[in-house]
Amino acid sequence: MDNQELIAMLLTPASQVALIIAVAQLIKEVGLPSKFIPVVDLVLGIISGICVYGLIDGMGIGYGFIIGIALGLSACGLFSGIKNIKEATK
Repeated sequence: MDNQELIAMLLTPASQVALIIAVAQLIKEVGLPSKFIPVVDLVLGIISGICVYGLIDGMGIGYGFIIGIALGLSACGLFSGIKNIKEATK
C-alpha cells in the first residue's frame, strides 16, 4: 500500500461523516424535528457506505452496509458531541 492509498482510506470516511452531518443539518433546517436526526444520520450513513464501499469499491453490499452503520453512528455521535459543547459554553 502506498501513501496515496493510505491517505484515501483515511480521508474518505472522515469526509463521508462530515457530509452526513451537513446533509442532516440541512434536513433539520428544512423543518424535520431534531429528535429524528439520529435516524437520518444512520440512513445517510448506510446509503453512503453501500454506495462508496459496496458499489464503487466493489467490496460488497454487506460490507458497505456495516461500514455505513459505523459512518452514521459516527456522524450522530459527533453531532451530539458538538451540540453538547455548544450548550456547555453558553
